[in-house]
Amino acid sequence: MPHHVRRILYPFTAIVDQEPMKKALILNAVNPKIGGVLIRGEKGTGKSTAVRGLAELLPEIEVVEGCPFNCNPRNPAEMCDNCFERFEEEKVLPSVKRKVRIVDLPLNATVDRVAGSLDIEKAIREGLSALEPGLLAEANRGILYVDEVNLLDDYVADVLLDAAASGVNVVEREGVSVSHPAKFILVGTMNPEEGELRPQLLDRFGLQVEVRSLDDPRLRAEVVRRVEEFENDPVAFAEKYKEKQEELKNRIARAMEILPKVTVSDELLLAVAGVCASLKTSSRAEITVVKAARTIAALEGRVSISERDVEEAMSLALPHRMRRHPFEQPHLEQQQIRELLEKAKESLGEAEEGNSGGGQPAGERVFEADPSYHLDFNLDEKSDCVAKSGRRLRVKSTDGRGVYVASTVPRGKPRDIALDATIRAAAARGRWNGEKLRVKPEDLREKVRFSRASALIVLVVDASGSMAALRRMEAAKGVALSLFRDAYINRDRVAFISVRGGKAQLVLPPTSNLDAAAGFLRRLPTGGKTPLSSAILQALELVKKEKISKREIKPLVVVITDGQANVPLDQRVGVRAELEKLSENLRRIGASTIVVDTRISPWKPSYIETIVRHAQARHVRLPDLNPDKIHAVIRSSLTR
Repeated sequence: MPHHVRRILYPFTAIVDQEPMKKALILNAVNPKIGGVLIRGEKGTGKSTAVRGLAELLPEIEVVEGCPFNCNPRNPAEMCDNCFERFEEEKVLPSVKRKVRIVDLPLNATVDRVAGSLDIEKAIREGLSALEPGLLAEANRGILYVDEVNLLDDYVADVLLDAAASGVNVVEREGVSVSHPAKFILVGTMNPEEGELRPQLLDRFGLQVEVRSLDDPRLRAEVVRRVEEFENDPVAFAEKYKEKQEELKNRIARAMEILPKVTVSDELLLAVAGVCASLKTSSRAEITVVKAARTIAALEGRVSISERDVEEAMSLALPHRMRRHPFEQPHLEQQQIRELLEKAKESLGEAEEGNSGGGQPAGERVFEADPSYHLDFNLDEKSDCVAKSGRRLRVKSTDGRGVYVASTVPRGKPRDIALDATIRAAAARGRWNGEKLRVKPEDLREKVRFSRASALIVLVVDASGSMAALRRMEAAKGVALSLFRDAYINRDRVAFISVRGGKAQLVLPPTSNLDAAAGFLRRLPTGGKTPLSSAILQALELVKKEKISKREIKPLVVVITDGQANVPLDQRVGVRAELEKLSENLRRIGASTIVVDTRISPWKPSYIETIVRHAQARHVRLPDLNPDKIHAVIRSSLTR
């Protein structure tokens, strides 16, 4: 009989370079309470290989035999309700040992698949509500791996946030609430070019590391050699690194034993709190720094934290929490960390002597735009803007995705049957004979699901020569940056069309990477003619294309211009006639339009009135705009 060979994973210790990534993963293996790690970097930098190799290094865990939630048989605090009741009666639960699991969370996973769903069949048969375990149940006491975490569906991300923060997964359906332990090492990977992560989710990751393609040709050559050697003979390759794997595995196991004994001095603790306060991070920052520093010390076999441990922990735990505005790229060098620590210790010394010294808050980055339009919000999750963030639009889902909120009688053949509502309808008609429930076609009910539709903001910025007068371009950029910030809060996608020269240019296709959009705007030169017809045409074609692939999308075209168009698409037709037809077509395809009028004098002739009338656009004058007005105009335009 053929015997099956277990799939051999690429050894963790065989990964070339990428030391910060490996260190962050090892720290979480020793101490899952750190809160996981976010690995940012381009594709092909070994992110997935490292995560999958991590599970091989972890010691086996003991689980309650037959429990779908991987409960700990020795600790009642880590048991589901069923295991706890059995433990209260039996005192000792049957257990088995097994390797730590790594659970993949796919991007298209539904909330029911992630959190679990109501087992209707069991509810009918046994007369009780039962939970059909989801991915969070599988991941309990293991590793939950989310590739491209920045593209995760909002509803799923919210469930993930709650479980990661509390260590418990709660499923509520039809007034019944069921919960189970959900403690896992959260590992996310992302490519920043595909868009940034929501600030709430970003702060949930304990550590963050950036991985880049190797620059050294010798290291790149070594990667090729090792990969080819592994592919040619995985067994021999794994054997070659067996000793290193065992050494690291034993080091992790020893660190787990030492960790509870590691202490931190009051002086270092106060210094850490001082640094985090000066950087205006959330309270989670210093908690994570201390946990990471304790783990670093344990990994090196020490029972007290050194200043060097704190510096290393800060380099992993602070940069992603320093982001005060959506378009800055915070970076923290080791030298900066040392200086911040020294400054914090000096401040503490002054305070003890009766002085009121204190560090100055971290400087804010200033955009080359009129600051009077900047939205003033903080990315701390307690701030009002972020606490209320989320896509603006809640729409009925037609693809079986989204949250199940109600049921309805189907029109035609049902596609997404609501079993609970179907059972209630059949029972209400007396189809229960004590043993069996008969369901007829008229009893069938279909689920009504709602999902969050995305908004697409097409920003058309007039950068022609006439915009250079009277600092209108600085004001236009200020408005545009405020639009970007508003889009950032609501996780909208943005496209950017530049109006200058002989033809308008789509300089940024639709993206949620608003850092790139802000970069284009800052570098946008001013001068030349005004091909406004070309810009509206490009916006129209872009919206049409997006609506084909994303029917539920809500497009918003924002035109920032003084309306002094002077380049027609066709000389025989003329600018006015072109703008009339193009604007009408924008309205017909369901795009909302806002025209930001940059003219100092509203009586100066322009084509703005033409666009407003035929697109049925909102017309707002630049002097009347401020951050609150920008929010209000966008909100009302998207919900019309």
